[in-house]
Amino acid sequence: MAVTLEQPARACLVTPEGRERVLPVTLRYAAADPLAVQIVFPPEASLDGAEVTWIFGRQLLEEGLRAPAGGGDVHIWPCGRARTVLEFHAPRGLALVQFDRVALRRFLLRTYAVVGAGREAARLDLDQDLARLLGGV
Repeated sequence: MAVTLEQPARACLVTPEGRERVLPVTLRYAAADPLAVQIVFPPEASLDGAEVTWIFGRQLLEEGLRAPAGGGDVHIWPCGRARTVLEFHAPRGLALVQFDRVALRRFLLRTYAVVGAGREAARLDLDQDLARLLGGV
């Protein structure tokens, strides 16, 4: 059975002027893709008015809650005692978003209840995924 978790959360988008804009986002985890987590931003958060989904490693989120982590398009680090910052790099710019650390931790713990740490490989069907990538399915 395919399990997908969704958890609403509040994010504070930090504007280039240094102002904070509160946005409702959805944190998502699908057992069918056990190594990844998703953050879905509403249309009003994007330059083109379309919903935006960022997908990155669950392990990166785990590491970023404790210490600065990441590379490439996603960087995560603790900010004080109560917040965690996620920095997303895209071709059209970057977004700096702050989250309540407790909300992210709660979400992460819920994902581990679905697929435990170290059990991700048992959920992957590499042959089917490779066939899908090559256009065979």
